[in-house]
Amino acid sequence: MTSQNTQIIYPAEKFQSAEQLWFWFLYSKSVQNGFSRIRNAATRRVCELLDVETLITKLYLAGRLSDAQLSVMKKYGDRRRAPHQYIWSENHDAALWHSAMEIIGNAAKENGWIE
Repeated sequence: MTSQNTQIIYPAEKFQSAEQLWFWFLYSKSVQNGFSRIRNAATRRVCELLDVETLITKLYLAGRLSDAQLSVMKKYGDRRRAPHQYIWSENHDAALWHSAMEIIGNAAKENGWIE
């Protein structure tokens, strides 16, 4: 009797929003660098970390994302939350965040990463 190696292949899951894509990217990078533990390793995504990194780089080099937007994305990505528009000190950051997420969201939809 021969044993067969069967693997369960989970379908690739799309993201719900650009924010979810961004937070997944940052979390996955921290796991890759050994700073966090993997919690839900069974979830497959429609893109790889390098794909997201390439997309962000292309948007930046094309002038569609600014230094200020990237700075806000990193700052609040590290905090694992979006800036809140009704908090006075975060109001300007929230505007930059929302414009950046709109740009990333449109590009990610073109690639089929967001539903």
